[in-house]
Amino acid sequence: MGETAAANNHRHHHHHGHQVFDVASHDVVPPQPAFKCFDDDGRLKRTGTVWTASAHIITAVIGSGVLSLAWAIAQLGWIAGPAVMLLFSFVTLYSSTLLSDCYRTGDAVSGKRNYTYMDAVRSILGGFKFKICGLIQYLNLFGIAIGYTIAASISMMAIKRSNCFHKSGGKDPCHMSSNPYMIAFGVAEILLSQVPDFDQIWWISIVAAVMSFTYSAIGLALGIVQVAANGVFKGSLTGISIGTVTQTQKIWRTFQALGDIAFAYSYSVVLIEIQDTVRSPPAESKTMKKATKISIAVTTIFYMLCGSMGYAAFGDAAPGNLLTGFGFYNPFWLLDIANAAIVVHLIGAYQVFAQPIFAFIEKSVAERYPDNDFLSKEFEIKIPGFKSPYKANVFRVVYRSGFVVTTTVISMLMPFFNDVVGILGALGFWPLTVYFPVEMYIKQRKVEKWSTRWVCLQMLSVACLVISVVAGVGSIAGVMLDLKVYKPFKSTY
Repeated sequence: MGETAAANNHRHHHHHGHQVFDVASHDVVPPQPAFKCFDDDGRLKRTGTVWTASAHIITAVIGSGVLSLAWAIAQLGWIAGPAVMLLFSFVTLYSSTLLSDCYRTGDAVSGKRNYTYMDAVRSILGGFKFKICGLIQYLNLFGIAIGYTIAASISMMAIKRSNCFHKSGGKDPCHMSSNPYMIAFGVAEILLSQVPDFDQIWWISIVAAVMSFTYSAIGLALGIVQVAANGVFKGSLTGISIGTVTQTQKIWRTFQALGDIAFAYSYSVVLIEIQDTVRSPPAESKTMKKATKISIAVTTIFYMLCGSMGYAAFGDAAPGNLLTGFGFYNPFWLLDIANAAIVVHLIGAYQVFAQPIFAFIEKSVAERYPDNDFLSKEFEIKIPGFKSPYKANVFRVVYRSGFVVTTTVISMLMPFFNDVVGILGALGFWPLTVYFPVEMYIKQRKVEKWSTRWVCLQMLSVACLVISVVAGVGSIAGVMLDLKVYKPFKSTY
């Protein structure tokens, strides 16, 4: 899920409905300026424009999905690879257009606003579908936490290995286990998980954006340099050849590549949150449609470049993760910078995905056991150098740490970056990017059953369901094949 923001979902809007003045209770018309600084729902005036919205989308999308694109194109080849990418970008563009009409329930200019994707599903499709959507959403966030743990540990290891390689002049293969790095990442996340509302610290998303651009750009630049050094564009029209892999492997890997590409595009979940920052007039949906066109065009060009350059540089041997697959050895310091950027980005991004899960668990538990002491008891811990003591809540510390430990253990059990990314892409793509937006649009615009438009929308939905299922099956098959040759907790690279 283009990913960083994928979970600015449930941004808790703390300032719910505190209207500054209650028009009903005064007969006097309030002075005009009062309206100038608030929107129709009593929240502070939104100031976002096409450009800020595009920037938000681009930073949300361009994330660790970039790293597996060269591998995905290598499975598909020079014809199908770029074609599949274009296909996904069109589907995403179309479904984003449908979604932008769901920001307001009913009327496009004055209907009731939905602040998050889940709000929109609840108010347009009702309770049952809302529950299913929530389940998929949280599963997806949980999966991303695992994917990020794997990716971060691989990058930490790559730094260590590239330095070891450099020291020994490439003689020592420098095999090492990924477990200590996963554990280190887990420990860092356990600490950060104790910071309440960590995902709302304003500079987190700026840091994430800068980092993801840094490593994507380095990956792209190294690809271009490598191609120049080789003097040829490597790769073939049909992708990795049978012989290098078996016939069945070729099929599974092709399917898995679809999941990897879908993962790079699945960010529809954040669109409504981003739309909620846009000023009106003009109607928010108009601004948003422009912004999605701009940002999807930028991302697709960027993805095409990264994926194609990576494939052109390495051909069928393109590594599963562009910056850690040791296609590039030099300049080693540049690779280290890129991998460090990945680690920093993922440490923050992990929280952006985990915090909504924490918020959800806390809310459900508080509703279920309203007067349990264990849940509400707080201890004050003085931290040297900080004025106010940290309030530690036993329950919160326990289950947040438990969550991080779970994701870390699962990552250690199956540290396969591409497979995990493929499963996530498959899981999130159809339901969140296609099914719910299409259903909401049909309900919202009262599209007639069996009318041409209805049939086309359903065909799109079914086609994407097939792609999702196929990608999911391919990735799970990939995990199965990997597990055959791999012993749990003993992964070395």
